Amino acid sequence: MATPRIRTLAVAVSGAALLLALIVSATGTSSPAAPASATSARAIDSASGTSLRAERLARAAIDWRGGPVTASTGETVNVLVSDALPIETSTPEGWAEFLVGLTHGPEISLLTTHIATLDEVQEFCGSRALGCYARDQMVSLGETAPGGTTAEEVARHEYGHHIALHRSNAPWAALDRGPKQWASAADVCARVTRKEAFPGDQGANYARNPGEAWAEVYRLMDERKAGILTANWPIITPDFYPADTALSAAERDVLQPWSAGKSTLFTRVFRKTTKKVWWIPLSTPLDGDLSISATLPNRANHEVALVGPDRRRVIRRAQWVGQRLKKMTGSVCGQRTLFVRVTQAGALGRVRVSVATP
Repeated sequence: MATPRIRTLAVAVSGAALLLALIVSATGTSSPAAPASATSARAIDSASGTSLRAERLARAAIDWRGGPVTASTGETVNVLVSDALPIETSTPEGWAEFLVGLTHGPEISLLTTHIATLDEVQEFCGSRALGCYARDQMVSLGETAPGGTTAEEVARHEYGHHIALHRSNAPWAALDRGPKQWASAADVCARVTRKEAFPGDQGANYARNPGEAWAEVYRLMDERKAGILTANWPIITPDFYPADTALSAAERDVLQPWSAGKSTLFTRVFRKTTKKVWWIPLSTPLDGDLSISATLPNRANHEVALVGPDRRRVIRRAQWVGQRLKKMTGSVCGQRTLFVRVTQAGALGRVRVSVATP
């Protein structure tokens, strides 16, 4: 990803009414009901003018304590804490232990974390910001915000964006849609198609931005692992409140990330006594690129089609790309079962069907 989007945590003041309106109008799904927020509405990345200002951060006339810290796990994390924060409550070593305690992978070694006061955060991230993240740099609060958001909530959310930057959801950007396994479990692709989710929208549709929903799901997942069961869900539409399957998928995205699809070869010999129609069931638990190719006998003219789960609706038909080869490409987008249908026509003989799924 050459130019990852900048992510910011911001207090929603003028946008609070809009956020609440979005939540009230949200359509129901099979996910559990999201709990009512115990604090005032807050928004992430929705305030205009909020971004991580890397040049200003680099030139800041702020004294930082810390640097690369070796935590108790043996991992080294780069943590800088503003001298304006009390040393009794905010130390590089303490924040390093917090970060390595998050659910994480090797991407943690790539992150530089700045822990700052609210005024300093807003200097670097924007006038309404509580934290921000971009390109392996995170600026986060070292104190509880006036609206009640804790420093740990901010850090967990922003670390969720760091996870997304270093995960794949090809052919889409995980930073905008979330990593592959959670995005599939949350039906992000189908929601986008139905215009129920808006990747990358940091404005009016922020509450339905799956990239922000992912960061909140990561926060919730990690809080539960830490024994925090308050289940606060104040900023994202309840449609995205995660069921247990989505939380499990989120944890797999962190610890067992998806990197590439798989290919499966199916073979059948058509004889005079063989049925003319061959059905190949496909299990497609993940959304993404789909490719099907069929090698046919000489002088065969078999039809090769991708068919929906009802075994009636033809989604796409393979086309000739060589003397004996037919091929089709497409994508899985919410369908968890598909079929390849091969209808024999012309010469008999062996047919090989190769299917590449996400």
